[in-house]
Amino acid sequence: MQTFFVEIKCKLGKTYDVARELADREIASEIYSTAGDYDIIAKFHIDRDLDIGHFVAEKVQTIPEIDDTKTVITFKAF
Repeated sequence: MQTFFVEIKCKLGKTYDVARELADREIASEIYSTAGDYDIIAKFHIDRDLDIGHFVAEKVQTIPEIDDTKTVITFKAF
């Protein structure tokens, strides 16, 4: 499995709508609201043979209320 995080900037007033859509799609293992430059951070686990870029583009960035994303790829958990 590959683990990575996506920081999500939402359109104004749409943070809860985006979080609900992520939850409904059942693609994120954890979803948190955050303060700062981004509104949400979501944790994902996908099979090693899947491409992270395609996954984010096709499964996350297709939510209409998202303005921007930043993907953080992780290497090892301690």
